[in-house]
Amino acid sequence: MTYNKSIGERLFDAFNIILLVVGSFLFLYPLWFVIVSSVSDAASIASGAVSLWPKGFNLEAYERVFNDSRVWLTYRNTIFYVLAGTLINLVLTTLGAYPLSRRDLYGRNGVMLFIVFTMFFSGGLIPMYLNVRDLGLFDTRWALLLPGAISAYNLIVMRTFFQSTIPDGLIESAKMEGASEYRILWSIVLPLSMPVVAVMTLFYAVYHWNSWFDAMIYLQDRSLHPLQLLLREILVSSQTNDMLGGVGSGDVVGVSETIKYATTVIATLPILVIYPFLQKYFAKGVMLGGVKE
Repeated sequence: MTYNKSIGERLFDAFNIILLVVGSFLFLYPLWFVIVSSVSDAASIASGAVSLWPKGFNLEAYERVFNDSRVWLTYRNTIFYVLAGTLINLVLTTLGAYPLSRRDLYGRNGVMLFIVFTMFFSGGLIPMYLNVRDLGLFDTRWALLLPGAISAYNLIVMRTFFQSTIPDGLIESAKMEGASEYRILWSIVLPLSMPVVAVMTLFYAVYHWNSWFDAMIYLQDRSLHPLQLLLREILVSSQTNDMLGGVGSGDVVGVSETIKYATTVIATLPILVIYPFLQKYFAKGVMLGGVKE
């Protein structure tokens, strides 16, 4: 049986389609503009002739960016921070969320109240800086890995996922068979919790990839800086002089702008490529992690 939509329903569908198309264009155009500008010639950038398509296609900006040793150094640092930081985050968040999801844990409500309290109140930047300094983490890689090792929000999402998805009877059966808590977590809970693990991986990886403020505060050694801090220096402080060797004085402004666009693409593209592979778990993991207490 074929259902014939009324005129009002057809108009509503058409309105939604138009709204989504316009919204998608508004969201995607800034990214597209950065990409086409990064492969346009300096003169077109300086004159403002670039809009939808590249003008005078060339890859000079990318060549200058990749020839800068700072880019490769900060890229390696960022990859290290993302991999090591995400691993630390996942391990500690999981080890915190699993026991808090168990209803037989004595005092868990008090612990959860303390964790939620930290989401709304904190000592601020200066006490955090003093803690990092006094713990001997200042100007080391650990300053970007340990202070934010666990996100209270992510801990609550993962704990609620465990609590609402893993049947208590399954855990009790495993305990009757002699399985330890660590064996239950590793062999039963985690294999059934891949959606929320994928979501946590995405949250933490994006956080580490985009992080620059902590590095600016805690790291004086430039050899430890992440890519995003270099990107900030190029975009905000216009520190592109090291990449402008051999450029005539009349082309400096245009080439400098193309370098900024190319650096932005290089700093953003990897996380955009990874995101679609985890996106299918995103809605499922977050929704199941926040349905019920």
